[in-house]
Amino acid sequence: MTSRGVSMQRLPTAGRWSIYIALAVAFAIACAFLAVWQFDRNEERAGELALVAANYDAEVVPVGELLTGTDDFAPGDEWRPVLLRGEYMADDQVYVRNRPHGGTSAFEVLTPFLADDGRIFVIDRGWVRPAEEGSGPSAAPPPPEGTVEVIVRLRPGEALPASGRGAPEGQVPTINLPLIAERTGDATVVSSYGMLVSEEPATAARPTAIAAPTEDPGPHLSYAIQWILFAVMGFVFIAYVIRTEVAHRRESASDSRELPAPSRRDRDMEDEDALLDAASSAR
Repeated sequence: MTSRGVSMQRLPTAGRWSIYIALAVAFAIACAFLAVWQFDRNEERAGELALVAANYDAEVVPVGELLTGTDDFAPGDEWRPVLLRGEYMADDQVYVRNRPHGGTSAFEVLTPFLADDGRIFVIDRGWVRPAEEGSGPSAAPPPPEGTVEVIVRLRPGEALPASGRGAPEGQVPTINLPLIAERTGDATVVSSYGMLVSEEPATAARPTAIAAPTEDPGPHLSYAIQWILFAVMGFVFIAYVIRTEVAHRRESASDSRELPAPSRRDRDMEDEDALLDAASSAR
């Protein structure tokens, strides 16, 4: 037993065109949703760039003016430079893995810093390349010993990987501050960390500094415009299909009108042939 599919050409003309238009509308709705999403992404990116422009080169202030506890970081203070005074806790240093620097999966060096006010700040001192052998990092230059003044830019902490991915001993999968605080104690600031700008006294070498954030607004606006154009093109295509079908129907109707009608002589000859065939059969 064979199943018979319904051909679009067998549907009534109005029904067929209604399906075409419904498909175009559905496609346009999907394109509009994606365009709005890209406009939202573009707006978010514009906000990020505005925050960098306002805060990145702002005046350096003591950290206590912006942070008074361990979890009171304000998102509007991201990238603000602050001054800390205290000592590095080099024995508690960890590496955050799989960071995109230098064209490789680099490691960022996270060194806790015990400030004079008793709080512990996680400071990202820069990045190092993977070791030539094994899967770990190459050795990072040690931080200065004794009392140090550091200038850092504040950054929010990161979430743990959604996949649950972990890291070997001495490493962390992301800059997740509560995870690091398990090693350093309750005095650790868990809402933000510092990206190192300078140290005084400075060491002869330090990990490679992390590059400044890019000013590229990204492709979101152009993608949004493309989705709008795709929606318009969907209607244009359906209009072309309908117009082509109408043209074909008109051509078929014109051809049928131009065919010559059978003459009386032709009909008489057909009748005579039929009589002759009947007589031959009777014999």
